[in-house]
Amino acid sequence: MKFLFMCVANSARSQMAEGLAREVFPGAEVYSAGSQPGVLNPMAVIAMAEIKVDISQHYSKGIDAVPKTFLQKVDYVITLCEEEVCPTLPESHGKKLHWPLPDPARHPQEADPQSLTHFRQVRDRIQKLLNELRSQLSN
Repeated sequence: MKFLFMCVANSARSQMAEGLAREVFPGAEVYSAGSQPGVLNPMAVIAMAEIKVDISQHYSKGIDAVPKTFLQKVDYVITLCEEEVCPTLPESHGKKLHWPLPDPARHPQEADPQSLTHFRQVRDRIQKLLNELRSQLSN
C-alpha cells in the first residue's frame, strides 16, 4: 500500500499523518508533501513523541521531492487542509481522500499546554481516520 499525505506547509498535519500511517499500516510506503513547504513544526514532534512515534528526522518537502515512481503507483492521496487551498495532483494519481483538519500550527509555537492541545487534537483525529481506513480496507 502506498500513501501520500498533502497539506500546504508540510510542517504538522501531513508530517503527523506520515508518521502515524507507518504505525497503522506496517510495511506501507508513505510520503508527505506540501505545496509551500515550510519547516517541521517542533510541536508536531512533541505531540507525536507522546504516543511513541518519532518524526524528529522528518523534514518539510514539496511534491518534487517525492519519487516519480512512487507517484505513478500511489494508492491514496490524502489531503488534510481545512481553511487553506489544498495542493492537488492530476486525477491519474491514486484514490483521493480529503480529511479537512485545522492547522494546529496557526496557534502560538511555544510549548505550552494550550498550544500543544491543538496538535494533540489533530494527531488524535488523524489516528482515528487512519484506523477507520484500515478497517474499511480489511473488509
